[in-house]
Amino acid sequence: MSDEINEKLNKGLKIPSEDDAFEWSPALRALPVPGIRRMVNLAATMKDVIHLSIGQPDFKCPAHIIEAHVEALRAGETGYTMDAGLPELLSELQKYYQNRTGRELTEDNILVTTGATEAMYLAISVSAAPGRQFLIPDPCFPLYAPLVRMHGGEVKPIPTRAERGHQLDPQEVIDAIGPRTFAIILNSPSNPTGTVYPPETIEAIVREAAYQGIKVISDEVYDHLILDDLEYASVLGHTSDLDHVMIASSFSKSYAMPGLRIGWVISSQGTIKMLRRYHMFTTTVANTPAQWAGVAALRGGNECIDEMVTEYRRRRDRVVKLVSETPHLTGYWPQGGFFIFPSLPAHTNGSNLALRMLEEIGVCVVPGEAFGESCINSFRISYSTSLDKIEQAFERMIPWMAKQDM
Repeated sequence: MSDEINEKLNKGLKIPSEDDAFEWSPALRALPVPGIRRMVNLAATMKDVIHLSIGQPDFKCPAHIIEAHVEALRAGETGYTMDAGLPELLSELQKYYQNRTGRELTEDNILVTTGATEAMYLAISVSAAPGRQFLIPDPCFPLYAPLVRMHGGEVKPIPTRAERGHQLDPQEVIDAIGPRTFAIILNSPSNPTGTVYPPETIEAIVREAAYQGIKVISDEVYDHLILDDLEYASVLGHTSDLDHVMIASSFSKSYAMPGLRIGWVISSQGTIKMLRRYHMFTTTVANTPAQWAGVAALRGGNECIDEMVTEYRRRRDRVVKLVSETPHLTGYWPQGGFFIFPSLPAHTNGSNLALRMLEEIGVCVVPGEAFGESCINSFRISYSTSLDKIEQAFERMIPWMAKQDM
């Protein structure tokens, strides 16, 4: 990427230079400036921008969840909960997952966290160390690999491709396992690809990991946003025991409550005890009134989720068609979440293209390099925005892309 483009994207961000790096922890050097935030920050300085970049629901949080949050505040529920979480929320989560997956659980198998981000932070931080290798699908959400490297671990990417729907080949994962492999990180439905891994993929990977003594860390935050008639395969339902798995999720995407920051980790009781120790030195406890909102979400049924899924499906269907009509883009059929990750011709710099598209026609997408090493010639499109906005964005994109020499 050119110095000029880097300067534009980094504008307004303090990046440690070589001269002042000694002031910071060496671990900070492993953390890149998030590519998503860089594009959004730049777009914020411009007018008439259509965002196909945002990774959060554009729906309102359901009224009964908001009311439970407000009522908790009025009732004085503003102190600390137990470090593992509000007992009522732990109970509801235990019942919910046991009913959904058939897995016998106790409340001691669950830790409530400040969003799925903290859940994944804890899971990776207690696992990564020098000499330990992590297998991670590429592209992937930009949290995982930097956290592994931050703690001295090594990342071995498993590339996926748009022409195969970004499906993960379980045999490729198994073949990549080596003597230093410590853990495999999964994310289904995937951010940024929207790919949903079928049960046979999850089963094969989890079974082999258990056989070889390798941990599986599964980010399942989009688990309710399944847009086709598919069986959702949670790692929780495909493991022989909980000792080698950690499952992270949250209310953020399913119940349109990302700002309330309530997530959780599910694992063996021993692992949860270890995670609680780390949790007490990070956020201590999750937001108390928001945990009561989570109780209301689980007790209130899935009608609000069904409504969102219906609309996301409608948008997905239209976006897939529009991508197919856009010159130079290769799309596929995302089955979950609210993203598609089309590819550009080989050797195309997606970051340069995304920046020019933002500057010249005011459409903001996220460059592929934000999500991994094998996808420089890609970008992420989010359809977590209205169908009208999506139509407007592609009305600008299609003729503009037709003029590009690739």
